[in-house]
Amino acid sequence: MSAWPLSTEQRQIVELCHEFAAKEIRPRGREVDEADVVTPVELFAKAAEVGITDFMIPQEYGGGGFTDVFTQCLAQEELCWGDPGIGNLVCSNGFFADPVLALGTAEQKRAWLGPLTGAGAPMTALATTEPGAGSDAASISTAAERVDGGYRISGQKAWISNAGAAKYYVVFAKTDRSKRSSAVSAFLLEDGAEGLSFGEPMRKMGQRAIVCREVFFDRVFVPEHQRLGAEGQGFYGLMNTFDISRVILGSAALGAARAAYEYALDYARTRTQFGVPIIEHQAVAFRLADMATRIESARLLVHHAARTLDAGTGATGLAAMAKLTATETASFVTWSAVQTLGGWGYSREYPVEQWMRDVRLEEIEEGTSDIMRLVISRNL
Repeated sequence: MSAWPLSTEQRQIVELCHEFAAKEIRPRGREVDEADVVTPVELFAKAAEVGITDFMIPQEYGGGGFTDVFTQCLAQEELCWGDPGIGNLVCSNGFFADPVLALGTAEQKRAWLGPLTGAGAPMTALATTEPGAGSDAASISTAAERVDGGYRISGQKAWISNAGAAKYYVVFAKTDRSKRSSAVSAFLLEDGAEGLSFGEPMRKMGQRAIVCREVFFDRVFVPEHQRLGAEGQGFYGLMNTFDISRVILGSAALGAARAAYEYALDYARTRTQFGVPIIEHQAVAFRLADMATRIESARLLVHHAARTLDAGTGATGLAAMAKLTATETASFVTWSAVQTLGGWGYSREYPVEQWMRDVRLEEIEEGTSDIMRLVISRNL
């Protein structure tokens, strides 16, 4: 699992996540995929009961205390080995927590992270992407107008995971639309706020366990004490979140890749063609060798990026390298698994075609592969 030795606590969280993935997540993957736009809230609740939804939140706020990126990567890989969409869903509160931890006051952290711990924890959401602003987060147009006691937020977000199901949101908006990153601020918002509404669930190729919707803000009032950091600090918090989330999403992609490789390897050992197991055919054996090699190489890069972040060293370029390599590896491996199974791989009777659809998202979210190459080139 790792080139670095693991502590007893790290081994325990890995074992917990793998057991949950095997017993609860993997058996539900196909059902949730075919349901299309239904969030498996009961699985999220089960994960909360055993501490999986809050293991990344500091102990002082009631969480599991695994705040290092490296351990989060270990856990994410195991959960997404079970199913990429469900695995990402049960860890999604970590993405909400990152900007709160980076920018929030001690009181904000207690008030907004404390309720996310323990059984019955609610879902959360990070509202960044807009219809006209995806990877270029500095171009968002949602506005935060200063008024007495706080702000009025107006605008629209798109592709927001858990929107409508979440209780808490971190919303990124501009206090001055004429500026770019220097005007981006972050705000904490609770579901039910007047002027907050949602679009219909968006129909997706894969990772259907996470329902995405558009979010509309019609002069939604946010008290000043619910701004994270100073005005204009939101972009810093977002970039800090991206560095972490890109590495963790790399591990999510590796979990799916590992699942597909293991499935293809088992199939190749048991399926015969021309009187011998197909793994004895050179083309199949070489394909499996490529799959295994790419997974191990990508994992080394992801874990190196995670440990670099944990050391407090700037790792924007390295995080982009990790996400690019891991997500493109997952696409290669899942497609190779489909090829190994032949026509059966293209059938919904086997899970590899679903995993192939699921991992395509990882090459898009938190910055497309093209954007990752741009980030890398700017950090050489």
